[in-house]
Amino acid sequence: MNGVVNLTEDKQPLKRYSRKIGRMGNSLGVSLPKKLAEKLKVSHGDEIEFVENERGEIVLKKARLGNLPDHVRPEVLEAFFDVFEEDQGILEDLRDR
Repeated sequence: MNGVVNLTEDKQPLKRYSRKIGRMGNSLGVSLPKKLAEKLKVSHGDEIEFVENERGEIVLKKARLGNLPDHVRPEVLEAFFDVFEEDQGILEDLRDR
C-alpha cells in the first residue's frame, strides 16, 4: 500500500498513511508523506518524537524545542530526563506521601 487510505471506524473518519522502511546508513528510516508533514508542521531538520500511549500505540509528534539558558548544556538536561524516567515511580511515591 502506498499513499493514503481513508478509513471509517465508529463513525470517525481516519486516515492511514503507509510507507516502506528503508536503510539509512546503519539505521532504518521512513519518509513522511507531504500531507502528513504539513499536518505535523515539520520540515527538513526538525525533530519528531515517538510517544507510546497507555494503549501501547505509538504517537508521532513534532518535538518541542525550548531555548536553554546559556549555562545549561543539552546533554545534562537529557541525562536529567533519563534519570527522571527511570525513577518516575520512586518520585511519584515520594510525592504521594
